Amino acid sequence: MFTGIIQAIGDIATLQPQGGDVRLRVRTGKLDLGDVQSGDSIAVNGVCLTAVELPGDGFWADVSGETLEKTCAGSWKTGQKVNLEKALTPTTRLGGHLVSGHVDGVGEVMKRWDDARSVRFDIKVPDELAKYIAQKGSVCVDGTSLTVNVVKGAVFELNIVPHTLKETIMNNYSTGSRVNIEVDLLARYLERLMLGGQAANPEAGISMAFMQQHGFVTK
Repeated sequence: MFTGIIQAIGDIATLQPQGGDVRLRVRTGKLDLGDVQSGDSIAVNGVCLTAVELPGDGFWADVSGETLEKTCAGSWKTGQKVNLEKALTPTTRLGGHLVSGHVDGVGEVMKRWDDARSVRFDIKVPDELAKYIAQKGSVCVDGTSLTVNVVKGAVFELNIVPHTLKETIMNNYSTGSRVNIEVDLLARYLERLMLGGQAANPEAGISMAFMQQHGFVTK
């Protein structure tokens, strides 16, 4: 688990294709690895990866075919800057929100514009994720815990203050940038819980008819 508060910016030092998946080395910059051991988790642009070797200036990790397909990891390049966060501990300040490091999908930056000293972004998520994005709710973008300003269908707006621009890779975003999206954990679990006894049915899902049938909305 993570908090979505980025601790350092690193970069992809090495990419080694392994016949369907990839082994990579991440240089971790100012991230303190003094308390990190082999087998510990580190979030790289919001993707939870397991450190399998610690050469001193970073770590090696294996990236599965599933992760390469479902996240932006499949398009990472050598030298690319990435957000880094170590897994939280029982004494970690929860400055952001609870983040699992399990990416739900890939979004796209649709628009960027300045607003005083802040920068605003419009980001579009896959249609199936739109229902989890709520105004003033939390969303994780490339591992960064953020507050949603406005929701317009499958597009949500962010206001990014100077500190966040400096301490994350967000200042590198431009129109067309692809980003990892993790929706709020509570929204995912709430949807599942609402299914109740129907959760074991592979065809079950939340629809307007389901909501009316169970009294969540009226006709």
